[in-house]
Amino acid sequence: MKCFAKVTPVPVTADQGSRHADEVIRGERFEFGVNWRHFLDVLDDERIEEAQASLREMLGVETLEGRRFLDAGSGSGLFSLAARRLGAERVHSFDFDPQSVACTRELRRRYFDGDSRWEVEEGSVLDERFVAGLGSWDVVYSWGVLHHTGDMWRGLDLARSAVEEGGALFVAIYNDQGVRSTLWKGVKRLYNALPRSARLLLTWLVMWPQIVLGFARAATRERSLGWGLQWDDYKRKRGMSRWHDIVDWMGGYPFEVAKPEEVFAFLRERGFELERLVTCGGKSGCNQFVFRRAGKQQ
Repeated sequence: MKCFAKVTPVPVTADQGSRHADEVIRGERFEFGVNWRHFLDVLDDERIEEAQASLREMLGVETLEGRRFLDAGSGSGLFSLAARRLGAERVHSFDFDPQSVACTRELRRRYFDGDSRWEVEEGSVLDERFVAGLGSWDVVYSWGVLHHTGDMWRGLDLARSAVEEGGALFVAIYNDQGVRSTLWKGVKRLYNALPRSARLLLTWLVMWPQIVLGFARAATRERSLGWGLQWDDYKRKRGMSRWHDIVDWMGGYPFEVAKPEEVFAFLRERGFELERLVTCGGKSGCNQFVFRRAGKQQ
């Protein structure tokens, strides 16, 4: 595992006049980039390879050579990096959170320093003029992003508008669980309203019973060892970190959800065909979709 300097935090204050900073201060938005900054401390080659494998599997390709990849809401920058390592001809990463932009730039510096084929900037998928200015892309990727924008359906509509004819749209959106989703929205809103010092306590109060219950179920089936190994093996889930995903889940606000059939109908009406669907089995989490826009095939 390589060792790198930590990402330098980007100050986020109200006097910057940014919408993002104002929403954070009002407790209306989670600082995803702060969580991703800590995630970069544990990022290693194995996690990057797992991210690449996730892209290959979902997109049904072995390489992205000759294709242009737009990462709408790049977060840590991991999947922009994975796309570039898979040979994407051009990668363009953007995020609304300045800390996430800093993380993505840090990964570009570590692995593709000075690469003119990987651009990183700050921007919002809800900004129609900004998205239109990006042009069309062979792959538009937005995993676990659109439901945190505050206007999920508009974000999905603008993200799909950036897909080239015959291109792919790969999105992941939280599953609608009805009342349970409404309760989680309340928890997330509370998390962001609390002082930072109290957020860790809330996380343990909410998540610890679920962790204990998961272990108890595994123990009754004599699978407690396997349950424990899942924590270490979590990196094989798209290269992510279990703890950082827990923090992301607890704080992830704004928060919207959708049923798979709603996403399917929304994009079908806009000329997209579903190529691949991986659901979370009706549980909390994301349903993953790969859609193909009608037109010439890649």
